[in-house]
Amino acid sequence: MVNCWLVKSELADYPLSQLKADKKTQWTGVRNYQARNFLQKMAIGDKLLFYHSNAEPSGVAGTATVIKLAFPDVTQFNKKSAYFDPKSSVEKPRWFGPEIQFCSAFKRIVALEELRNEKRLSELALLQRGSRLSVHPVTAQQFGIIVELGASDIK
Repeated sequence: MVNCWLVKSELADYPLSQLKADKKTQWTGVRNYQARNFLQKMAIGDKLLFYHSNAEPSGVAGTATVIKLAFPDVTQFNKKSAYFDPKSSVEKPRWFGPEIQFCSAFKRIVALEELRNEKRLSELALLQRGSRLSVHPVTAQQFGIIVELGASDIK
């Protein structure tokens, strides 16, 4: 069964255009246990909505797919990385991320405000009060609606 997810990246840190240029990357830098657990649940073939946070506007920019199951996040071991974790070791890693591959860029960003105003997305985890996770599960229906919005010229 293919699952769907929303992953957030700050536009200044790793935009969708960089994933497109790289073609694939390990999803790194997540330092929240619930988000990490979601990353570990991802399966090969799962679909991802790629969300730009701290952007103007913040919103979904395109899609990606999981191509490799979560494995230890290399940034946790790098003392020069902002994501270094001195409590992690190669023998006992704490943080994991799957390898993802670029799929598509939307015609336009589906802005957070548009997501909020779309009645069919009222249950979207991203929109729930207090939800600040960088990884969220998304239903197949929600995924389809957002892809449909991103493919349209209408805002």
